[in-house]
Amino acid sequence: MTRLLLAGTGLIGARHLVHIEAHPALMLAGIVDPDPGARAHPTAPGFATLADVDVPVDGVILATPTATHAPLTLEALERGWPVLVEKPVADSLAAADRMVAAARETGVPVLVGHHRRHHPRVAALKAALEAGRIGRPVAASLLWLMKKPDGYFDVPWRAGIDGAPIRQNLIHDVDILRWLFGEVAEVAGFGSNAVRGAARPEAGGVVLRFEGGAIVTIAFADTTPSPWSFEAGTGENPNIGTTGQDFLHVAGTGGALSFPSLTLWSGAADWSEAARPETLAAESGVPLVRQLEHFAEVIAGRTAPVVDAASARETLRVILEIEALAMGPAP
Repeated sequence: MTRLLLAGTGLIGARHLVHIEAHPALMLAGIVDPDPGARAHPTAPGFATLADVDVPVDGVILATPTATHAPLTLEALERGWPVLVEKPVADSLAAADRMVAAARETGVPVLVGHHRRHHPRVAALKAALEAGRIGRPVAASLLWLMKKPDGYFDVPWRAGIDGAPIRQNLIHDVDILRWLFGEVAEVAGFGSNAVRGAARPEAGGVVLRFEGGAIVTIAFADTTPSPWSFEAGTGENPNIGTTGQDFLHVAGTGGALSFPSLTLWSGAADWSEAARPETLAAESGVPLVRQLEHFAEVIAGRTAPVVDAASARETLRVILEIEALAMGPAP
């Protein structure tokens, strides 16, 4: 059994808790939360802080507010606990750098919760690209267009920039794009807050130029009940309605792919011929569960984190650039 300590019981912490309790190879070692009611559990002990924990722990999951990620990660590493920290890895690049350095100095691994890399369909997409099924990727378009309920912004920290659909939502998509296409060399874009008029961008357009030459456009907004987003398309989040619609289209020198349907378009030499579709196969599995299983392997020393603090730091760098562009004057 891998004994996991859970710190934080919000939306994502609650999902981790359910999966830990249901998994035959995982055990809940305890819950850390400053709220006595939130940390109350029928079988596992509760603690107000990490410093209070006095039970055996193999690894800790940090599902706490972003500003706490760096200090809590450093505290856990000092105790020799491998860490699964939720995204964003930190609230600044300087804080992320401290986490990278601490993991290197202690030799204790840090896994960052970009759980979509563990999605079976994302894995199938990456495998198809690496196998050259569409040739060399040259361009892609991605949509993240959803409507957040008004109550979402009642939580104080979501009222400002942290509630925008960039650091909390688009960061997942940017991480996947980096996994598929490599590092981002340049970012351009605009933002708008024309609907709600709040002190945060609520919509925008982004262009990413990757070092390998691929160009990716992103349109995002949290003011429209559209069917196009990772969550809606894949159904991976039980709190968001499922539509099954493709939201990502990737074009290469030898064909194209639509995701999450995994529709492969190929067979056309040029625009005089029509490409033919086929559907690629993918395994089944719950990304958060697969991530927990991966964390257990990391704890056991059998594998390295698929997303370590250094990689997550690069995703954060791109997101902060997008955020800065989107915070400019509204159109």
